[in-house]
Amino acid sequence: MQISEDGNQSSNEIAGADQNILNLLDSMDNYLTLVDSLSSSLRQGWLELASARYSMGASRVNSSLFDLKSHHASTTLQVDNAGTETELPRFTLCKWTSSDEAKLEEDVLLKSKSDSPPVQHQESEERKAGESGSPVTANNHAEKERFKSLSMFGTLVSPKLRATQSTFETALETLVEMSNLRASLLCAYDQVQKDRKTDE
Repeated sequence: MQISEDGNQSSNEIAGADQNILNLLDSMDNYLTLVDSLSSSLRQGWLELASARYSMGASRVNSSLFDLKSHHASTTLQVDNAGTETELPRFTLCKWTSSDEAKLEEDVLLKSKSDSPPVQHQESEERKAGESGSPVTANNHAEKERFKSLSMFGTLVSPKLRATQSTFETALETLVEMSNLRASLLCAYDQVQKDRKTDE
């Protein structure tokens, strides 16, 4: 009976180790796929930018037109550290927030860090998300912010320039997805290393 129980326990340990290896390989495969997707998006974005500059003229698509004044970022990255060692950090991209909204969110975040528990801050964020409006309103707001960011190049811009903006936005989303996947990849690698040390 004891031999049978020991055998079952050993089989479960082997199955668990194999599953951890499979998780590592799956994460690595997905990560490499995202790397290839990112490379493709960046290559396409640079080609579209070159095409836009050719059609609009080098004087209209130039780094000298950039707004170098200090202003709030229209796109930010939020990191959820998960609070416990067993949970993975989570990266979230917040795109196309207006300057007023960005300042308000920054003030709320600083205030919550100083005198509010994490649970209350999370509930306030969820309540704010619920009151922010319908997805249609959010999409309209994003389109306005995209148009506003391209206004430095003139009123009428090339469709290629708008395509460039969309392509680089997709590349940024891919980078955030890669960050989340890299966290799970490192976690799977650590688990495999622990299994190897246990076997030794």
